[in-house]
Amino acid sequence: MGGGRQAAGLTGVRDGMRRLAPGVNAGMPDRMPALFLSHGAPPLVDDPTWVAQLKQWARDLPRPRAILMISAHWESAPLTIGSTTTGTPLTYDFGGFAPKYYQVEYRSPGAPELGQRVAALMPDNESVAYQPNRGLDHGAYVPLTVMYPDADIPVLQISMPTLDPQRLLHLGERLRPLRDEGVLIIGSGFTTHGLPFLRDPSPTAEAPGWSKEFDAWAHERFATGDVEGLIDFQATAPGMPYAHPTTEHFAPLFVALGASDDPEQVPTETVDGFWIGLAKRSIQLV
Repeated sequence: MGGGRQAAGLTGVRDGMRRLAPGVNAGMPDRMPALFLSHGAPPLVDDPTWVAQLKQWARDLPRPRAILMISAHWESAPLTIGSTTTGTPLTYDFGGFAPKYYQVEYRSPGAPELGQRVAALMPDNESVAYQPNRGLDHGAYVPLTVMYPDADIPVLQISMPTLDPQRLLHLGERLRPLRDEGVLIIGSGFTTHGLPFLRDPSPTAEAPGWSKEFDAWAHERFATGDVEGLIDFQATAPGMPYAHPTTEHFAPLFVALGASDDPEQVPTETVDGFWIGLAKRSIQLV
């Protein structure tokens, strides 16, 4: 991977190459997985099933030294590094919810060193931008308030510089060495996100056919390690375009796949089921 400076294709991603940061022993700290999780809207924290699933998931993980979030709710090119200060503010990027959702705080420690590492892993011919006042959006902080409620782990959010699956795979590949440094890489999106097509958006609503079909297809792709099929989801997945009328909520998956040792591995499917008819399927990759 040329120290994170050489462009690589999907073949390079599959090779599972990784590099330890200088001075980091392979056994210390724990090597972290890469995750793709379905984060939901702020009211998802009131769903006891999802909360229990995320809490158990966090308990089963090694404790991260830092967390790198890639959320569906921040698209910006070139790749942009958000706030690195302690007590990073939150971005309440939603509307029409009860006042309590706008009073949530998550004052995690700053992660300036992680910001420097991310920048160093990017290609020489690609610029990196900085937006130091950009707080964590709900795709980042909502799951963290459940998984790590003490807000005692440094968190950094970076933007998605593209929605192209291949390019996001390459981005994940460049970020992969961070896993050896104790960084938990989380792609936060939603397995289906056809909000405009939900007839009954109540939490226990029956999932529409397009959501069930896409979710079953995604499960099969994961179970067979079919990365090419996932990449081509817009053209081949059932339930499209209703499942993803825009694709930003599926895009973080490809960063997580690229950050894994082998995108064609069969991941651990940690969460399934539906909420307001949307598929919550989430995975863990090594």
